[in-house]
Amino acid sequence: MYKKEILKDTSSNGKVRPWKQKKLANLTYSQYLEVLNFKKAHNVSKCGEVLQFAKTDNGLKLYQTWFCHSRLCPLCSWRRSMKNSYELRQILDTAYKKDPSAIFLFLTLTEESSKLGELRKNLTSMNRSIYRLFQYKDVKKDLLGYVRSTEITVNRDSLTFHQHVHILLMVKSSYFSKGHYLTQENWSQLWKRARKLDYKPIVNIKKIRASKKDNSLIASAKEVSKYQVKDYDYITDDEKGDLVVVDELEHALAGTRQLSFAGLLKEIHHELLLDEKEDDLINVDDEKEKDDVVDTVIYRWNSKVSNYVRWE
Repeated sequence: MYKKEILKDTSSNGKVRPWKQKKLANLTYSQYLEVLNFKKAHNVSKCGEVLQFAKTDNGLKLYQTWFCHSRLCPLCSWRRSMKNSYELRQILDTAYKKDPSAIFLFLTLTEESSKLGELRKNLTSMNRSIYRLFQYKDVKKDLLGYVRSTEITVNRDSLTFHQHVHILLMVKSSYFSKGHYLTQENWSQLWKRARKLDYKPIVNIKKIRASKKDNSLIASAKEVSKYQVKDYDYITDDEKGDLVVVDELEHALAGTRQLSFAGLLKEIHHELLLDEKEDDLINVDDEKEKDDVVDTVIYRWNSKVSNYVRWE
């Protein structure tokens, strides 16, 4: 039977985790998939339906559930963003210890938005262009490694999709010496060449402080590991428009990766055995390492109250 106890799961800093909001968005997303005749619609609707938590001295810790792993699922996207941010901080911490003299740069590459029906093609060609960019001698001579992600924002008025790339670069300290340094204008021209554009693309490059006193590197890690597409771009009050957007995004993102690593950062990703944990959306932060389990408790999604309710 149900106990009238609503789930309240808080992080170590006291922030309430948005299980209810993400599950409601997940159900809307699954309904859209059903209308669009995607076979996975039913499985998506069952994502995170039952949550088993370990009760610890410091609160609840997710212990067991089933995630659908659909790229646009709001529940999975939220957990994946937390996981990516935590793991990327581990990687960067290890990289900094391996080479304390290394410099981190945050690079954003943009291009014109894609029209409806063009997003997948443009994402594919963009990925090839990024590979081409990092083969240029001026770019790779000081490059130690990088991690990159693609973000997509949706313009509902023009029904266009703005794809842009965030890249966290780890470079040698010689990058800022004469004959090595690349200005923002240099990066723009190199990206234009690699992307084979007939216009000047907007590019942003900035140095990131890696000291413990400054949170710039952590903020950059979060920027790279954040949601590929925010759910408010495809779950709105405009159901007809949402269906068009979801259909485009589903076909464009099928089979793609959210994060890509290269060089030293890829080696560290492998050293930390993170490849083996790629599908784990339960252990997404360092809280799994802190507390002993006292007991477990189960919460189940209750459609009548639109929330998770304790189950026994």
